[in-house]
Amino acid sequence: MTHKALTHESVAVVTGGAAGIGLALAREFARMGMAVVVVDRDADQLEAATSDLRAAGARAVMVSSADVRDFEALTALEGEIVDALGGTDILVNNAGIQPGSAIFGPVANWQQVFDVNLWGPINGVRAFVPGMIDRGRAGMVINTGSKQGITTPPGDPAYNVAKAGLKAYTEALAHELRNTEGAYISVHLLIPGFVFTGLTRGTRKEKPAGAWTAEQTAAFAIERLNAGDFYILCPDNDVSRALDEKRMAWAMGDIIENRPPLSRWHPEFAAAFAAYVAETS
Repeated sequence: MTHKALTHESVAVVTGGAAGIGLALAREFARMGMAVVVVDRDADQLEAATSDLRAAGARAVMVSSADVRDFEALTALEGEIVDALGGTDILVNNAGIQPGSAIFGPVANWQQVFDVNLWGPINGVRAFVPGMIDRGRAGMVINTGSKQGITTPPGDPAYNVAKAGLKAYTEALAHELRNTEGAYISVHLLIPGFVFTGLTRGTRKEKPAGAWTAEQTAAFAIERLNAGDFYILCPDNDVSRALDEKRMAWAMGDIIENRPPLSRWHPEFAAAFAAYVAETS
């Protein structure tokens, strides 16, 4: 099965699209001959992305430095795309930051993460999707989530909360659009594994063996979009889908079994979790 929006006639908009997973997805769309609009705050990377996408086969490339935190800026961009390219068919809300956070850490970090990682996709949907519906064509919305928004591990609570909120929002959006007459737009939650990008690089100069590249993640995403997946749960070189499933099931089991929250990291449940993971299915 091939998704009807994955055609050379489509116009794809990718936020955070000048590097990492966003650029890798934009390159996949370019190879299909689509017109690609890259939204990013890094001017130098935007310039490089333009050449990259043209070389990959995009029939047209637009770039924008619109801030995903600014609904009016995204609305203005949507109008520019209508004028230049006819409208939008694919929206990838991928822009994200991870400055780090702590429960009693700087509130500015929390606000920045919420504004970009949660409000960014909400703004994108509100600015673009009404026009996508009116366009009357097959389309898709892809929101880049995180496994941290599902298993919510200790260490970066602001990021976890924003990505958990995005998961709930994306599920609600899928329900809304499948019950909207005249909307031919599928919705998907991209859930990357360990991917070596600028967001995860830190001080490392080489890709760790356990990480996937952005290109592997994008190729996997296209495969699963064509298969019709809503939850695009990506493995990597270190964690298999089977292990991801067990971790996620254990997290939900905290509620069902009335265990302490985040029991996977609770010393009294460490042995039980290890035994659960070791069980053969």
